[in-house]
Amino acid sequence: MSVTACSLVLLGLLCYADVALAFCGFYVAKADTQLFNKASKVVLIRHDDKTVITMVNDYRGDPQEFALVVPVPTFLEREQIHVGDRAVIDHLDAYSAPRLVEYFDADPCRPRPVPSSAPLALGRSSDTKAAAESDKSLGVTVEARYTVGEYDIVLLSAEQSSGLETWLTQNGYRIPPGATAVLGSYIKQGMRFFVAKVNLKEQSRLGFAYLRPLQIAFESPKFMLPIRLGTVNADGPQDLYIFTLTRKGRVETTNYRTLQLPTGMDLPVFIKGEFGDFYRAMFDRQVEKENRRAVFLEYAWDMAWCDPCASNPLSADELRQLGVFWLSASAPTPPRARPTPGKAQEVFLTRLHVRYDATHFPEDLSFQETADRSNFQGRYVLRHAWQGTETCSAAGEYRAKLPERWDQEARTLAGLTGWQVEDIRKKMPTYRSLPEAPQWWKKLWQE
Repeated sequence: MSVTACSLVLLGLLCYADVALAFCGFYVAKADTQLFNKASKVVLIRHDDKTVITMVNDYRGDPQEFALVVPVPTFLEREQIHVGDRAVIDHLDAYSAPRLVEYFDADPCRPRPVPSSAPLALGRSSDTKAAAESDKSLGVTVEARYTVGEYDIVLLSAEQSSGLETWLTQNGYRIPPGATAVLGSYIKQGMRFFVAKVNLKEQSRLGFAYLRPLQIAFESPKFMLPIRLGTVNADGPQDLYIFTLTRKGRVETTNYRTLQLPTGMDLPVFIKGEFGDFYRAMFDRQVEKENRRAVFLEYAWDMAWCDPCASNPLSADELRQLGVFWLSASAPTPPRARPTPGKAQEVFLTRLHVRYDATHFPEDLSFQETADRSNFQGRYVLRHAWQGTETCSAAGEYRAKLPERWDQEARTLAGLTGWQVEDIRKKMPTYRSLPEAPQWWKKLWQE
């Protein structure tokens, strides 16, 4: 069996070959994970030493060519492995995605209060005895075999990377060049290897046309995510989204810099139709600015609410499906607007986005949970100019300030993306595009 390239390489896939009215303004677009090619998603639930990892399989090839190898810090019982629901991860993505909001300037002749913006498994011979002897000679131990949903899963331990590599090759896996050293580093750490492939018969029986997410639960003092196996056969940098759900507060990496993305900027209104292009260019520029060695914070928020809401907060049932084990069965579903003071949810979401390769990310990602519960979101603002024709003095002052405002928006966009400011200005409105205020004498003798 050969294994073709697929999107879950970040965790060691050994492959070869409703617009909502928000509290402030209107949410109008989001930058979800589909904006980037080669993008993978992982959900980490963490409290004390307990961890639940959900790995989203975005593989689109022949299911029989799918293979996943994940280093894990401990032995896993059958009950510690589960098949999840992709729709819940999609909801989490939509809820936390960087978003575009828009506001409409009020009539300056009729001022009104404006609310402030919110802060931002594997086929083997039937001769199991002979197979076991062969495994032993390679220093490989098959510690367990399970069938979970549409996956056949084997849990391995190994004494040396060459033996593990031979075992994988003998069992139908082609190992890309460079895997030996990475496998050896995990073996030295005493880690085991979670190996999964699709059971075609079970997949047909269950009736799923796609691969559902795999979930594993375990206890370990290590709060980390192995990414190095995914760099072995990659043909370029990969985007990884990490959604962490914790009890106390924000999560950050300890062995790489965790930086907030630029946020809260006013942008030209034409970006409403080009938000995807803007966000990709802005993220690319931030990655290069930090020499490709940073992890970026896109969202951090108490799961009890959102402002503005790109999607409803996840329900208590959805959170439990993701593995939030400390949430009681009677926990209420969060509201979508600002909560009552003192009603914070015991679930804090951190969304991290990293573009990684072997050169710039030579170590696996290590994390720590902090007590920081301050809110943050990637949020970009469109402010539509008032289009009225009133002639009060405030209206005149308002119109006189617009060119400066538009120029600042153009320069902000250019600075975030690297786009030429002259090209940006060509897409923007001018003072002449506003309705002309009528001269007072033209109305003097009108009936």
